Amino acid sequence: MKRSGILLVFALVFVLSAACGSSSNGSKSNTSSSNDSTSSSDSSSTSSQVSGKIEVGGSTALQPLAAAAVDGFTQANPKATVDVQGGGSGTGLTQVASGAFDIGMSDKFAEAQDGIDASQLVDHKVAVVGMAAAINPAAGITNISKQDLIKVFTGKVTNWKEVGGKDQKIVLVNRPAGSGTLATFQQFALDNQTPATSSLTTDASNDVKTDIEQNPGAIGYLALSYFTDADKGKMTALSLDGVAPTAANIETGKYPVWAYEHMYTKGEATGVAKAFIDYIDSDEVQKGLVTQQGYLPVSDMKVVRDADGNVTKK
Repeated sequence: MKRSGILLVFALVFVLSAACGSSSNGSKSNTSSSNDSTSSSDSSSTSSQVSGKIEVGGSTALQPLAAAAVDGFTQANPKATVDVQGGGSGTGLTQVASGAFDIGMSDKFAEAQDGIDASQLVDHKVAVVGMAAAINPAAGITNISKQDLIKVFTGKVTNWKEVGGKDQKIVLVNRPAGSGTLATFQQFALDNQTPATSSLTTDASNDVKTDIEQNPGAIGYLALSYFTDADKGKMTALSLDGVAPTAANIETGKYPVWAYEHMYTKGEATGVAKAFIDYIDSDEVQKGLVTQQGYLPVSDMKVVRDADGNVTKK
């Protein structure tokens, strides 16, 4: 009986040990699950607590969209500050390459900018923008052929009556070298012809608008995002070869004068810069601000364009 009692004790100890082992394994599994949940929570928390300040600058064609996006972004990320300024696409590319800007805005591919190593920059295409010749209504036309447009900008004709308009002197409003709007307009509207010199030259799109609206017969070129209801009667966006610069014509490539709006970073985007670009790429902005301000979502394009200007269907 004494030996049987000892065996019974050993049996009880074995059963209790097995039960404890089973309980321990179950706790380990729960702990792992709990850790995964905590990690996910931490990641979300980190995402909502982006903090710091970045400098964004360059294209004045993209500047209105970037500036408008700052409000929504900083409401969601109150510890983040985004400073948006213009300066032109050339400035955006050179300054992001040098590290002065965290994000360089540009209407043109970095490969088209002299003096920088484009391989060090990462391209984020955040929108598409159409560009059009903009004229003062005193010119008396709403459509122009590409060949006549080239004659106007190269100074081969100097009065609108020579291309079907009113007897009104042509006043050119130019942009300086390095302008992304100039690069796009020159390549796709002027077949790479260089505009004649003019006394009116500025890269600030709002100044271009003012020059066109205040000078009878003036003509320049602007991103479509700068044509607003308030400009009706003061400035006209010309159709080109009978094709109006509408979203539908741009999406299909029928209207040729358009460009991607790039946000370049030096290396992969991180921190506030990444969060800001992700916000602009979000459905909230792409289906809201982008279209409201006269841009097109990249996803709506039926064609694609490479850095050499070649266009192919998607």
